[in-house]
Amino acid sequence: MTLQEGYHAFDFADMSPREAYKVMIGTIVPRPIAWVTTVSPDGVVNAAPYSFFNCLSADPPILALGVENKPDRSFKDTAYNIRMTECFTVNIVDRANVEAMSVTAAGFDPEVDELEMAGLTAAPGQMVACPRIAEAPVAFECERYLGIEISSAREIILGRIVMAHIREDIIDPKTHYSDHKKLDALGRMGGNGYAGTMDYFDLPTPSAEDVLGTKTRRGI
Repeated sequence: MTLQEGYHAFDFADMSPREAYKVMIGTIVPRPIAWVTTVSPDGVVNAAPYSFFNCLSADPPILALGVENKPDRSFKDTAYNIRMTECFTVNIVDRANVEAMSVTAAGFDPEVDELEMAGLTAAPGQMVACPRIAEAPVAFECERYLGIEISSAREIILGRIVMAHIREDIIDPKTHYSDHKKLDALGRMGGNGYAGTMDYFDLPTPSAEDVLGTKTRRGI
């Protein structure tokens, strides 16, 4: 195998999980943040942010969460609650809520309501028995679709979106297009870093004919 000059090559088979984690979170950026709300079988509301998250399908509408287990391999509150109740809500984090979001990331005991600690409001779910965060600009109510236990350390949870709540000034209900400036969403970088989505530009995808024509004109 020939290594490219000017690059460090990392063989993941030779790396510890922590080393692999640091390489991934520092370079796969920015990552959208799933601010997940769940409710325990005893009715205690839980909220926690996860940046191993994205949408995977629109037909059916599926999103995915990567939830790491505790060091002793027991489930975190989010994973346990989803298993027991079969539902959860993904709230999107905007700049106005970043400090409240960081409070919910603290390692509270299971009986503590993170929304109360962060001064947030739990709004009842309409399609699922799980609240959303009233202050969040966007919330997706989800039913548990599938859980994939990829190791004793982590589970991937697929959720089927059954309803979305989007602040009126963000989305046009006729065209379904959203205004990224009004949303002002945040993403995770490496370490303690965050990035905003206001550094935005448009770049239309060219047609194959346009690309070939450009190469021809350049004599390539």
